[in-house]
Amino acid sequence: MEMPLSHSRRAGWRAAPLWALALLALAATVWLGARLAERQAMARGYARAETTLRLTVNALEADLARYEMVPQLLGDLDLIRQLVADPTDSDLLAATNRWLERQNAALQASDIYLMLPDGLTIAASNHGQRLSFVGQNFSYRPYFIDAMRGKPARFYGVGTTSGVRGYFFSAPVRDAGGRIVAVTAVKIGVDRIEAGWQGGASRVLVTDPEGTVFLSSQPAWLYHALQPLTPDRLARTAASRRYAETPLADLPLERIARGGTALLRLPDRPGDPASPRRDYIAAAEPMPEAGWTVHVLLDSAELQAEARLTVASLVLLLSAAVFGALMLRQRRARLRERLAATEELERRVIARTADLARVNEQLGQEIAERRATEAELRAAQVSLVQVGKLAALGQMSASLSHEINQPLAAARNYADSAGILIERGDYARARENIAEILALVDRMAAIGKHLRQAARQPDANPGAVTLAALLPETQTIVAGRLAGSGATLELDLPPDLPPLRAGATRLQQVLVNLISNAADAALEAEDRRITLSARAEGGRVRISVRDRGPGVSDAIAPRIFDPFFTTKGIGAGLGLGLSITANILRDLGGEISVHDASPGAEFRVTLPAAPQEAAA
Repeated sequence: MEMPLSHSRRAGWRAAPLWALALLALAATVWLGARLAERQAMARGYARAETTLRLTVNALEADLARYEMVPQLLGDLDLIRQLVADPTDSDLLAATNRWLERQNAALQASDIYLMLPDGLTIAASNHGQRLSFVGQNFSYRPYFIDAMRGKPARFYGVGTTSGVRGYFFSAPVRDAGGRIVAVTAVKIGVDRIEAGWQGGASRVLVTDPEGTVFLSSQPAWLYHALQPLTPDRLARTAASRRYAETPLADLPLERIARGGTALLRLPDRPGDPASPRRDYIAAAEPMPEAGWTVHVLLDSAELQAEARLTVASLVLLLSAAVFGALMLRQRRARLRERLAATEELERRVIARTADLARVNEQLGQEIAERRATEAELRAAQVSLVQVGKLAALGQMSASLSHEINQPLAAARNYADSAGILIERGDYARARENIAEILALVDRMAAIGKHLRQAARQPDANPGAVTLAALLPETQTIVAGRLAGSGATLELDLPPDLPPLRAGATRLQQVLVNLISNAADAALEAEDRRITLSARAEGGRVRISVRDRGPGVSDAIAPRIFDPFFTTKGIGAGLGLGLSITANILRDLGGEISVHDASPGAEFRVTLPAAPQEAAA
């Protein structure tokens, strides 16, 4: 036994250098993997920053383009030219101020104003405000100087009168002889632009030609310069009074590189030593016409965490591979020892048990196959039962949630109002609100009863229902939905409309679903009116609900009454409202159809009129 032991030791000594090389190779692999993971993470981050940058620049250019031609169009108006020809005409001046005020409200701009060649403002949309531009002189502004040279101009700055940031468009006004006799200007606010950047994953900032930040999703970075504020830059900024009296400062930043990508290290709050500093991937693109440069900064912390996670995964994978290799090596060594000890015995047994082994092997395979088949069959049966239960539960839950949410929202509004009325001591009106809540609770109970009976044919005969009597409660239920979409409900009911043969709860459910569906469509329309009309046609009554939204295309019209079919975004609807409506109308002996109203869609419901004796 001594010779094999020394042979094993000599083999271990010979393998030691190989293990050292393997460990070095593993360390090199981890190091290279870390570098590669960091480089790829930074590259992905830079691509995301560039995509965000392109979208931001496109949005800014589109927003500015809305106002670019307005000063030139104003300069061509007879009203403006008449006022410039006679600035002392008080009636003409008052008419011009009122007209500019109306146009400013329509354009949703900040201010519109008219200046004479000496820079004096004679008319403005804010003529009636405390900080009016009328009487102010803006001859020092670059946009006025460029317009007096005969070309349209742009300029960003802080208003010296209002102190409000804005972007200015200007254009010359020429008389019949082509001489420049005035300048028109339009100022648009930039606060709404910054508001659209809030809450994003990236930081967005815009710098002027001198490198000063004047728009930013990080308010603390405003009026800080990405480039050193040299005397020349400060002098040019002061000459244009771009920022009025607002002090400027350098933005403390460090330029570093990580993973082959340039990063900017910036504090969240400049000037605060305790403010955290973050490393951002920076992408920038100039806007030559505006004279701006748009910057998008993406925090690299998340990307670095992804790279570290990748490296940790690589280390775990390599560790598992090494451990597996060691286990395999040890197992093979043990197997060799066992094989050597039992080789002779196996040679003797194999010859005698070959036939029996083959039979046992076949039998074992058959048993295993049968067991596997039985297990799969049992699993399939269990799955089918579970799927059936979940499907039934899902349909019932979705229907109940869809139908109860509307009266529940109305009950919540009544409850809030009742609480306010009780605090004010108006108990009479509070009792009225509580009565409305009780009526809505009864309605929800009726909906639940209707859902329990959905699986079987209704056995109750519908009664006579007056449509006009259902509308006040129906309008209360849908009031919140209409207010949320900015829609208004118009009623067109003839006074002699006969009663309908229907159930009051189920008919009201149909009306609520159709009006709510129309309110959702009105969100995308300029005309947000919803019209509910009814007409008697023979022995039936046709009820129409029309919106002025995008309408229903021919491609989806055949499927619009299918369960769970919806054209709304994810989370905006279950696709059950129209399906439930169609099922209710079928139970009541009615029909529903959808038609193109150009613009919008019109849903038509036809129900039988109640017999005269039932109505009496």
